[in-house]
Amino acid sequence: MTRPESSAASTAVRNVLFIMCDQLRADYLGCYGHPSIRTPNIDALASQGVRFTRAYCSAPTCGPSRMSFYTGRSMTSHGAIWNFMPLSIGQPTIGDWLRPRGVEVALAGKTHFAPDLDGLQRVGAHVPPEAPVLEGGFLVVDRYEGHANPGPEHPYTKYLRAAGYDVADPWSDFVIAGEDEAGRPASGWEMRNAHYAARVDERHSETAYTTDVAIDFIRRQQGRPWLLHVSYIKPHWPYIAPSPYHAMYGPEDCLPACRDDAERDDPHPVYGAYLRHGESSAFSQEKVASHVKPTYMGLVTQIDDHLGRLLEALRATGQYEDTLIVFTSDHGDYLGDHWLGDKDLFHDPSARIPFIMVDPRARPETRGSSVDRPVESIDFLATVADAFEVPDTDHVIEGMSLLPFSRGGASAPWRFAAVSELDYAFREARVLLGRDARRCRGYMVRSDRWKYIYWEGFAPQLFDMQEDPMELRDVASNPGHASVLALHKEYLFDWLRQRKTSLTVPSTRIVVSRDTIEPAHGIRIGVW
Repeated sequence: MTRPESSAASTAVRNVLFIMCDQLRADYLGCYGHPSIRTPNIDALASQGVRFTRAYCSAPTCGPSRMSFYTGRSMTSHGAIWNFMPLSIGQPTIGDWLRPRGVEVALAGKTHFAPDLDGLQRVGAHVPPEAPVLEGGFLVVDRYEGHANPGPEHPYTKYLRAAGYDVADPWSDFVIAGEDEAGRPASGWEMRNAHYAARVDERHSETAYTTDVAIDFIRRQQGRPWLLHVSYIKPHWPYIAPSPYHAMYGPEDCLPACRDDAERDDPHPVYGAYLRHGESSAFSQEKVASHVKPTYMGLVTQIDDHLGRLLEALRATGQYEDTLIVFTSDHGDYLGDHWLGDKDLFHDPSARIPFIMVDPRARPETRGSSVDRPVESIDFLATVADAFEVPDTDHVIEGMSLLPFSRGGASAPWRFAAVSELDYAFREARVLLGRDARRCRGYMVRSDRWKYIYWEGFAPQLFDMQEDPMELRDVASNPGHASVLALHKEYLFDWLRQRKTSLTVPSTRIVVSRDTIEPAHGIRIGVW
């Protein structure tokens, strides 16, 4: 799949601010239609840029989704199918494309990246501990994964202790813990405690800390072009928010649960297995979902407030007008929709993501626009490469540049559908279904009207997104939809055939061998 050319004169940007939230659903933002959540800074970005309404993550799981953002390649192509699964050293990442062009590629926050240590050892490579190849191509300003105790030597732990939280494990005791009515610690790992305020002061919370680190990086730049990946851990679990965000919303502010009893009657085998996961058993209870959602919303608004600080720092340093801003998420969160918790499957609450792009070189008429074309995570790196005018990427990067939507040329041919992938080999569903670990793949094809899901070893699923936008009725067994199933299966087969597997030779170096082999080597083939 190639990138359509912009009809406007190409103009490189100077910087990129790449903001990613973790487990943020698109429909939990004001600019994406949530009726009560307060997200004025994110909404302002949408009013200044382009908002993509049908953006999907390349894989609705943290690790593989992020590797697709960082490589511009599908999960099938990059091979990192689960969280902290090493990304092969043969996979170029964002830093490999930009750093040779003098761009500092830096990280503040989460990546879920794991280096290919076996691969490095196999080729005899010896790299220093701070080498970008060990960090997904990023220069680490601060890496904070946020799902477990970061350890006593982590900068955030030291920061907390210096701020007065001088205990053995300030993360567990303050950051993800509240206090119950009796003054006892209440762990955020237990969702029944989601309504308590975190014991950590808001200014020392994870979101505030990551923002401080990012602002410090922006202020220290002295003219060198940069890309900063600001990767917030929230609103990902543990679901607990500092004051005042813990009490900002109530159940009346939340979206109603999207689910139907009929979904659990003779469910598709893979969906049925996920219904039996522990998180789904919990979130299928209305008391759980309605208890967690207000905290989830508070965490989103907290991110929005700190995003305002981040953007103000960009303006104050005079860099806003030269910076391409992308705001997105790695995937969504079911929050009880479809009787499920967490993510992984392909319903919109899990697989659809917000994607907002503010291009400093945009044509005025595109600002505040929305685009309903199918967009994938892999389009991010294609867009950045286009913005920095990086040549010879089309043999590696599988995404399509989004700059034509801000600079003109958006009428160029676009993809028929967005594709997303899942490998559930590491989940309980594999054991429940008795599947071989290498045959646990699922693929979503989301076209204009239909969402088709192919499951290895099982019947497909099909949802009519026009007649059933809530995805409550699987109509794959309807004989009248046989042609729809065939069309989308063929598209998936075509998509798989087009994955870019020859990474070592750019297209510009592919020439007819007879034109080079005889002059260079004196080799003459088939001469009479």
